[in-house]
Amino acid sequence: MAQNQTSRGLLIAVVAAASFGLSGAFIKPLLESGWSPAAAVTARVLIGGVVLAPFAILALRGRWASLWRGRWRLLGMALVGVAGTQVLYFAAIERIPVGTAILIEYLAPVVLVLFVWARTRRAPKAVVLAGSAVAIAGLLLVVSPGGGKPLDLVGIALAVTAMLGCAGYYIIAARPSDGLPPVALAAGGLLAGGVALAAVSATGLLPFVVSTRDVELFGGSAPWWVPLAVVGALATALAYASGITAANMLGSRLGSFAGLLEVVAATFYAWLLLGESLNALQLVGGVLILGGIALVRADPVTPAPTTPPTSTTLEPSKGTSLSLPGVPSDNNVPLG
Repeated sequence: MAQNQTSRGLLIAVVAAASFGLSGAFIKPLLESGWSPAAAVTARVLIGGVVLAPFAILALRGRWASLWRGRWRLLGMALVGVAGTQVLYFAAIERIPVGTAILIEYLAPVVLVLFVWARTRRAPKAVVLAGSAVAIAGLLLVVSPGGGKPLDLVGIALAVTAMLGCAGYYIIAARPSDGLPPVALAAGGLLAGGVALAAVSATGLLPFVVSTRDVELFGGSAPWWVPLAVVGALATALAYASGITAANMLGSRLGSFAGLLEVVAATFYAWLLLGESLNALQLVGGVLILGGIALVRADPVTPAPTTPPTSTTLEPSKGTSLSLPGVPSDNNVPLG
């Protein structure tokens, strides 16, 4: 039974990675046609939130008080995990290739290792330190492509900041649910993030530009709403729903490792739809990043308890704790 659940969870994780990876390749044509990153993110998350809303309502089953109890977690998810990280990532792919940006963003696990190290003052295990060093070496190769092409420092800085936002997303997602279903957290975070972006953009602090011009897609032109619909329904709603389901079935460690497939998917879509590709040096760097994160994730963690969780024991496989590699289970990210 456990083996069957793991197999199903891995299959759903592949669906999540394949759908998440669509966002960069389908949003970049919108950005090139005149859309601003804030406008593209706002449209994306609002569409995704609306699609997920009925499922969130069903999952809540009338327990509306859980939304209020989880208000700070919802706010953090909206501002950090949804609005901030996505705007920064889309701003980055305006200036640098999608593959480069996604490789940088997915160094977030290394940031989490450093965060826990600083918080607990307990050094990670050797395999974790080795994996972090390998991943950082890979990053240096990815952001230094050579070949006479100038390095866009602004694009790299945006991607690095998106990486920090991604790490913050994992920390926020690891806090106790307090009765708030994961799909409700996703839908609420998407909708609240979209509203927040629209409000900030209305003040003029963020450029908010929408274009109805046709976009370049599949080597031809397509209406502007086609990539937006794909990103909203597939790369947001389906991606979040399947990602949450996979994490619940696989647990945090295996689920996050399976999430690395998004890097492969995003790079593949960028090559297929945009003609972008990594040169040999960057490919080596990408392999080093993935290999380094694999070493970080390979460090064993304390298994989840087999007994039902009590009021003081939270089951990691339900998304209520974040088991970080190299740190004993009693020194994980705080849950309170």
